[in-house]
Amino acid sequence: MFETFFTGLQSDLLLSLWAAVVCAGFRCLFIALYGPKESKRNWARLRGCFRYGFWWGMDFNAYVFLLGMILVSIPASLLPGYQAVSAEVRTGLFMLYLTVIYLASWANMIFYYHFHDIFNSLVRLGGNADKKNFADIFFNQNHGGWILASFIPYAVVTGWVSYAICQLPKMGYVSVQPVWLQYALNTVVFVMAVLLFYWLRYGGTFDHRKKPEWDEVPVDVKKDEFLGKMTLDALVALELAWRSGLCESLRHTEEESREIMATILPPTTDWQAPLECFKRQAHGAKITKPRKIFFLFAESHGQAPFDCLYQKLNLMEASQKFRKNEHTVAINNFLPGGMVSAPSLASLLSGIYDTGLELNENRSFWQGYLPVSLPVQLRKLGYRTEFWYGGGLNWGSLEHFVPAVGFDVAHGGPDICAKDAPSTWLGVYDHLFLDAAAKRIEAGNPEDYEFHFLYTTSNHGPYNMPYDEYGADLERIMPEAPAALKRDKRESRKMQGIWYTDQALCAFIERMQKKYPDALFIVTGDHTTGLIPYQFGVTDREEPSLREQVLTSFAMYHRELTPEMLAGNTIGGHLNILPTIIELLAPQGHEYYSLFPALTEHIDHVVTPYCYLTEEMVGDYRSNVCQSLKVSKEKLPLEHQVVYMDERDAYCEVSGYFVKHPELLLMKKELIDSLPN
Repeated sequence: MFETFFTGLQSDLLLSLWAAVVCAGFRCLFIALYGPKESKRNWARLRGCFRYGFWWGMDFNAYVFLLGMILVSIPASLLPGYQAVSAEVRTGLFMLYLTVIYLASWANMIFYYHFHDIFNSLVRLGGNADKKNFADIFFNQNHGGWILASFIPYAVVTGWVSYAICQLPKMGYVSVQPVWLQYALNTVVFVMAVLLFYWLRYGGTFDHRKKPEWDEVPVDVKKDEFLGKMTLDALVALELAWRSGLCESLRHTEEESREIMATILPPTTDWQAPLECFKRQAHGAKITKPRKIFFLFAESHGQAPFDCLYQKLNLMEASQKFRKNEHTVAINNFLPGGMVSAPSLASLLSGIYDTGLELNENRSFWQGYLPVSLPVQLRKLGYRTEFWYGGGLNWGSLEHFVPAVGFDVAHGGPDICAKDAPSTWLGVYDHLFLDAAAKRIEAGNPEDYEFHFLYTTSNHGPYNMPYDEYGADLERIMPEAPAALKRDKRESRKMQGIWYTDQALCAFIERMQKKYPDALFIVTGDHTTGLIPYQFGVTDREEPSLREQVLTSFAMYHRELTPEMLAGNTIGGHLNILPTIIELLAPQGHEYYSLFPALTEHIDHVVTPYCYLTEEMVGDYRSNVCQSLKVSKEKLPLEHQVVYMDERDAYCEVSGYFVKHPELLLMKKELIDSLPN
C-alpha cells in the first residue's frame, strides 16, 4: 500500500517541476517578445532571472506536489480501483493548473503590452471595466484568436508530457522488518514529504524570512528593470498585485488616519469638515472672465509624442499648431490624477485622488460631493456646467457620479449623435461626437456663462477605425518614419488613430475659437499609454523612459493668456488645474477649495498616489524608482529611491477618510437647490 503512495509521490514531485519548466517557457516567450536587446544578451542576468524565477514560482508550483499527494497519491494507495486510473486523474487535474498558467501568462503579457509593466494593482480596477471593450481589444489588437487557438497544441503537448511523466519508471520502496520498523519508516517518509512541500514552497529554505520576494531579487538581476520583473511568474505577479491594493487607508484606525494626515493637515483640524484648511482666496483675475470654458479631456493624449525625439512621427500635428499660438501655454511635465481612465477622471472631478477606491462606483459618492469638486466650484463662479462623454453614461456609473459631483447636465455620445453613428466599444468616433456636442453648444445663448467638460474616447485599442477615410495618410504625415513601421498593419493603424484623435480634438477647438473668441481652453489627457513604436527604431531605446510611461499632456489657451501668468512652471498635475482656472478668472478675495496650489504660483514638486515630479526627476511609487526628466534617445539610469512618501500617504489618507465617512459629503446639488433661502 505504501509503495503505491511512494510511487505516486514521485509523480507529484516531477509534475511540480514540470510546471516550473512550463512557467520558464512562458518567461522565455515574454523576454523574446518584449525584452530589450541588452537584457536578452546578458547571460549572467538571464541565468539569475531564471534561477530566482524558478524558486519564486515554486510558491505556487509546490502546491501541485501537495494537492497531488492529497487528492491522488493517498487515496490511490487505499483504493486499488482508484490506483488503476491515478495517472489519468493526476494528469487531468494537472492540466487544469496548466490551463490557469496559460491564461495568466498570456494575460500578463497583454497587460505589459498596454501598461509596460507586469500585473500591478491596476488589475483590481478591471472588475467594473467594459467587458465588451476588453474583448474588442483582445481579439483585434492582441491577436486573441491566435492566442486561443494556440491553446490546442499547448494542451496536446503539455498533456502528453504530463501523462508520460506519470508513466515513467519510479524508484522502488524499501521493505524492512520487523513491521514496527516499516511503519516507522513509512511515517518518516510521509513527514519528509510534507517537509519537502514546505521547502519547495519557501524557495529551497525552511526560513520564512529568506523566502523569495522582491527585496531579495539578486542585485545584478534587479539592476535590469525588465529582467527583475521577469523573475515573477504570472500567478505570483497576480497574487502580489491583488494583495497590494492602491490605498491602505481603509484599514487604518481613526487615530492612525489622523496621524498620517498630519503631514498636510494642521493639528487644529475640524474632523467634521477637514477640507476647511484647504480654503483659499483668489489673488485677483488675470484675464477677462470668459463666457465659455472648454475643458478637453482626451483619451490617452500623452506627452511622449510632443517630445523632440518623436517629431518625425508627427502624431500631434494639430496640437503642435495649437501650441504655437503665442497665447497657448503648455507644460511638458504633467502628471495625471490616475494611471488609467476611471480613477483619473474621478480624481479630477472630485478634487481628491481616487487612489484605486473607485469613487465613481461608490454609491456614497452618488449622493454627495466634496467642496473641492471641480464643477461645484465653477458653478460658484457663475458657470452652468455640462459634461460630455463620447461613450454611454453607463460606463463607470457616470450617470450617477457626474450629477452627484456637481454637473448641471450630462450628455453621452450615443444620446446626442445619430443612432447609426459609427462607434467603437468605448464611444462614438471623436469627430462625430465633438461635432454633435459643438452643434448643441452653438445652439445655446452665446452670452451665457458655461463650462463644458468634454471627454473623448477614440484614441484606444484596437484601433480598427477607417482612418484612411479621415485623412490619416501616413506617407504625408510621417514621411521620415521608418518604412517598416508604415508597413506593419497593426502599428500603422495605431499611428493613424493617434493622429486622427488629435485632429478631431483640435478641429473642435478651432471651431469654438471662431464662435467664442474670448473662450478659455484647457487640453489634457486622462493618462498616457504605449504611444511610441520603439520596436521600429524611432529612437536608440527599445523601451520607454519613465517620463514617457507616466506623463500626460497639458496646454491652456486664452487670447489674453501669457506664459508669465503660469509663473514659469515646468511641472504640474491634474489637480493643479482647477485652482489655476479660479486664479485666472476669479476676483480678488473669492473663496475656493483646493488641495493643491494653482499653476499661477511656483510649484517645486507634484505628488500623486502613483508618481511624483520635481523639476529634474520623475519617480514611481509603484516600483520605487526615479529617473531624470531629460528627453534622451539613450537609456537613462534608474535610481531606486523615492521621496515625498509622507505627503503621498497623507493625500491617499484624505481620500480614504471620506470613503470611511460618507456622512461628511455635502448634500447632493439638486437637493441644495430645492432648499428654501
